Parts: sequence; C-alpha cells; structure tokens
Amino acid sequence: MSGPEIFVIIIVALLLFGAEKLPDIAKTLGKGMRDFRKATDEIKRELETSTADIRSDINDVTDSIKKDVTEVSDKINRDVNEVSESIKSDVNNMTSEVRNEVNDVAGTIQNDAKEAADNLNQGTQSTQSTQSTQDTTGTQGTQNTQAPINYGNDVVSDGNYRGYTD
Repeated sequence: MSGPEIFVIIIVALLLFGAEKLPDIAKTLGKGMRDFRKATDEIKRELETSTADIRSDINDVTDSIKKDVTEVSDKINRDVNEVSESIKSDVNNMTSEVRNEVNDVAGTIQNDAKEAADNLNQGTQSTQSTQSTQDTTGTQGTQNTQAPINYGNDVVSDGNYRGYTD
C-alpha cells in the first residue's frame, strides 16, 4: 500500500466511526495484531520443538547413509585400484616375457644368418681357388665363371638347380 491509499482509508474510517471512536478502534486493532503475532510465534515454536526430534533423527539417518556410501565408495575404489594394479603387473610381465622371447629369436636368427653368410663365404672362397687352379692348367673351352655350390647333395651352378647328385 502506498501513502495515498492509506490516507483514503483513514478518511473513510473517520467519516464512518467519528473522531472519538477512532483511537479505541486503533488500540483494539493494534492489540489484535499483537495477539495474532504471539499466536503465530507460539505455533512456530511448538512446530520447531515437536519436529526437533524428527529433524535430529533425519540428520542422524542422513549422516549414517553418507558414512555408509563413503565407506562403500572407498572400498570399491580400493578394489578397482587393486585389480588395475594386478592387470598392469600382468601386462608388464607378459610384455617383458615377449620382449625376452623376441630378443632370443632375433639373436638366433642373427646367429643363423651369420653362419649362413660364413658358409657362403667359404663356398665362394673354395670356388675362387678352383677357378684359379683351372686357369693355370690351361684348360680350353668354355669355363664356368661360377663353380658349383654344394648344398648337401644338391648342386647349383650357373643359377640352375641340378637336383640330387652323389
């Protein structure tokens, strides 16, 4: 309500009740408002006291639930961390085993390749010595520029496979 509205209400009250009865009406109205405030305050106080036990019970239950949820959450986190650490450890172990096996295989392959290269070098050296012996004896006709290379019982010369020989 604004000022002009209140002013209109006061003038209407003066006209209806007169100037003598207006202070009594205001006194009664003030007393009624005071009693109304006391009643509402008492109702609020009674509601607060009667619901205090319920509120404390609700707070206790809420705290208990929060505590239980926190404990379960912590346990789940610990379990997940344990499982993930176990998986990481297993993966690391497998990885190191695979690396070791790969290194072993690589070493074996390198050794085999070195042996094969050494065998080829020995075969080439014996071929070169055979060619130099033939050249000094004065053999005529076409000569093989490559001597046969023996692989077990198989003979390869001029790049052609000759098959089994005794």
